[in-house]
Order: sequence, then C-alpha cells, then structure tokens
Amino acid sequence: MSENFLKFDEISKEFPGVQALDAVTFSAAESSVHGLVGENGAGKSTLLKILSGYENPNNGGICLAGHRQRFLSPRQAIEAGIAVIYQELNLVAEMSVAENLLLGQMPHRCGWLKRKEMHDAARNGLKLLGEDIDPSARLGSLAIAQRQMVEIAKALIRNAKVIAFDEATSSLTEKETRKLFSLIRDLKRQGKVILYVSHRLDEIFDICDSVTILRDGRHIRTFKDMSGLNHDILVRLMTGRDIIDIYHYSPRVHGGTALEVSGLLGPGLSEPADMKVAAGEILGIFGLVGAGRTELLRLIYGAEKAISGTIRIGGEEVRIDRPLTAVAHGIALCPEDRKSEGIIAESSVGNNINLSARRHFSHAGFIINEKAEYENAQDKVERLDIKTPSLRQKIMNLSGGNQQKAVLARWLSVKMKVLLLDEPTKGIDIGAKSEIYSIIYQLAQQQIAVIVVSSDLGEVLGISDRIMVMTQGRIVCCLNRNEATEETVLKYALPVMKQQYDVQRTGEWGH
Repeated sequence: MSENFLKFDEISKEFPGVQALDAVTFSAAESSVHGLVGENGAGKSTLLKILSGYENPNNGGICLAGHRQRFLSPRQAIEAGIAVIYQELNLVAEMSVAENLLLGQMPHRCGWLKRKEMHDAARNGLKLLGEDIDPSARLGSLAIAQRQMVEIAKALIRNAKVIAFDEATSSLTEKETRKLFSLIRDLKRQGKVILYVSHRLDEIFDICDSVTILRDGRHIRTFKDMSGLNHDILVRLMTGRDIIDIYHYSPRVHGGTALEVSGLLGPGLSEPADMKVAAGEILGIFGLVGAGRTELLRLIYGAEKAISGTIRIGGEEVRIDRPLTAVAHGIALCPEDRKSEGIIAESSVGNNINLSARRHFSHAGFIINEKAEYENAQDKVERLDIKTPSLRQKIMNLSGGNQQKAVLARWLSVKMKVLLLDEPTKGIDIGAKSEIYSIIYQLAQQQIAVIVVSSDLGEVLGISDRIMVMTQGRIVCCLNRNEATEETVLKYALPVMKQQYDVQRTGEWGH
C-alpha cells in the first residue's frame, strides 16, 4: 500500500483579489478514507477543482503514485483515474441513466449508438453498487440518493483510483447516509483513495482514517490517524478559536401574532396546515425528507399556488398569489437551493444584495441611484461581515457561508415582518453557522418573526423558541423549547414511531 499515492505538492492558486490556496502540501494513502475539513473559504473546493482539472494551479502540482501530473482539462483528470462527486452532481437530468454513466464514451458504430451494449454496461456498473436502477430511466426522475449512486457508478465504470466526495450527505436521509458509508468502506477495501470533504464533523470521525485541516487557503495540519483527535481540537484548528456553544441561544420578548396560517393546502401537503408565529419568535420546523417543510414555506411565500386557506399578517388577511405579493406584505424567503434559487451566480455581490431593494434606490422607476446602492451594499457587507474583496466580485466566487449572508443582506435591505429560512446553514462550516445564528437572533430581536426549516435536529433544538414537527405532508405537533428533546421530536417525525409513542403515552391508537 502506498502511503503517498495521492499528493498535493505546494499547490497555490490565486483569483483576482483572493489567495485561495497558499503552498498546500499533504498526502493520502491507498485503501484509506482521508478527510478534508475547513471553514467556508478555506480552499477545499478550489483544491477539488484543481484535482479534477477544472482549475489550474499557479504553482505546485499533483502527484499520483509518484508521478507528477498536470491536468489541463477534466477529461485528462478522468483519464488519469480521478473522479470528484460534487454536492451539486455533474449529471444531465434530461438524459437517461445509461447516457449519463457513459457520457463521453458511449459505444457506437458508424455514428449510431449501440443502445443494448450501452444499457448492458450501465446495468453492470450499477450492479457493482448493488443498485437496481433502470438504465433507460430519465435521470431527473430519480431521487437524490439514486442520482448520487449513478455518479459513483460512473466513477467505477471509468476505473477511478481516486474518488473525492464533496458534502456527499447534505441531501441524504440517515438511512441513505449509512448505505453510502457502507459503499465507501467497500471502495476502501478495493484499494481506492477516498478524499472525503464534509462540514459534518461527526461524519469525519465516523468514516475517515486520517484528516487534513485547511484554514484561509493554508495547510494547518494533517493527522495520519484519528487517535488523540477530538471534536474540540478539530474545531480549534479549523477556526483558529474555541467555539464551545455555536448556538448562543438568547431568549427575547415576543410581540403579537405576526403570521397566522389557517387551512392552508397545496402541493406537498396532505392535510390543511394551521400555525401561528409571533413577532420576535423563532419557530423551527423539523421533519424527514418529504415531510412537506419546504412546500409549506413555498405556499406561504406564493412560490406555489395554494388550493385553499388564508394567511394573515399582523392580524390582517392578505392574498398572496406570487412572491412579489409576499415581499410587498413583508414576507421574505431564503430558499434551500441557494445556488439556483437564492443568488444570481454570474452577478456581483453588490447587485445580489440590492436586488430586492432596487425600487427604493431608483427614480421614475428606472433611473438607479448608484451611490445609494453602493452605500446600502457596503453597509450590509460590514454589518454581516461578508468576506469579499469588493462589491464587484462575482457572488459565485464567494464561499457558501458568505453567499448565504449576502442573501440575508438582501432582505435586510427591505422592510420585513416574516423571514422564512429553508436550510439556512446547509453546506456551511461551524464558524459561519454561529455567525448565521447570531444574525437570526438579531432579526428576531427587531421583532421579525423567523421560521427556520432544517434537517439538522441539533440546530432546530438549539435556536428555536418552539419546534413544529411535520411528517408526510402534515403538521403533527408543536413543542415549546423546554419540552422538546431529540427523542421526543424524532418520535413525532417518524410516522410509525409516532403511533407507537401515542400508544405508550395514552394507551390508545390515534390520539
């Protein structure tokens, strides 16, 4: 077994105004899972892009089995045995599973595809993972976990020796995560080099044999084994500081009812929803994938059309038929899919912040007051500590945590009464999470009603005044902070277990 099969050797990468990587050097061994951790902006994504050939380093290079490599394109990296499985999967939704698996190397003769041969090769590749997925199925029709398996199968079909996973479990259930970890351990036994990137530190301790910490584009330390390493040490090395309590929950006085939903029914809900949120209150919503949490927020925001129900803001009934109407009534939404729905990736940080407030910075509806826009964006960057070299920087070049702050900054630029946050810390490191929570508390202190949907139960319990639990498209209970525990919330979130819990508590079914 080669201890240094994969080596990053003095890699540096500079973007305009940003030193993304500074002489990073570390190695990963064959038949091992090597963790890569660091805060947003530490350089992890840039390192993966260099490994996969999407970016070229300014200095340094990659060594495979002792041989220096320079990948000028993703194709060259693939041919060298490199596969990177990103959080946003590199698959074509409108193509079939087989076409995705063999993209770039489809069997053909005289320009005609050999479909049977292609489907057979795809089926055999999926069998390596124990997956029974129809090769002719449209990729977009598959669940996220199945799409991820297709991406992994693609790496195996191409005989990848090095496989990197970037935030692999961010959209997976606990059961799907266990299956993925079992697969990763199988790949390790086959002699593969696994590079595992995650903000979920419990996963690093669960699956990794070794770990490298990056901070501000620099290599901080590599642990060749996990002995002697614990959560607190890892956080301190990642952030450069101790973070004992990332939630820093702060109770506050609530005002009157800011949002009241009655009998709301629409796509994703199996029965009418009723809920109230007070001004200054933080309501956490927890549920498993498919529970209807995102759908509920989209119905309130007018992004989905409701079949029935009423919405009241400050006691006044309002008709919300689209997002523009919601914003006019003081309702704002930070969506789960930040990259495709929350930001305009190719636009600047300043433009993204001013997007919803532009009407306040213009005359006669079209003459923009550029000075007022600059001052507003600069003020929000300073208030939220958004790390960007300038307001002109493309927002796509910022880390996930700073992108999320910019989305929040957009809504701070307008008058809000209700803020809907869907997975606000998804793909964000522990330090940035703490900063996001602080912003949420500040907004609640200003008597804004905040609703937070999260798949992280610890997060929901840590920041919420009340916790609402959803399952199978319906609200099943609402618990005060002092009565909500992990066990209680999970028992309500799991449909079968909820019934069993009700029997234990009341002695009768369906109470």
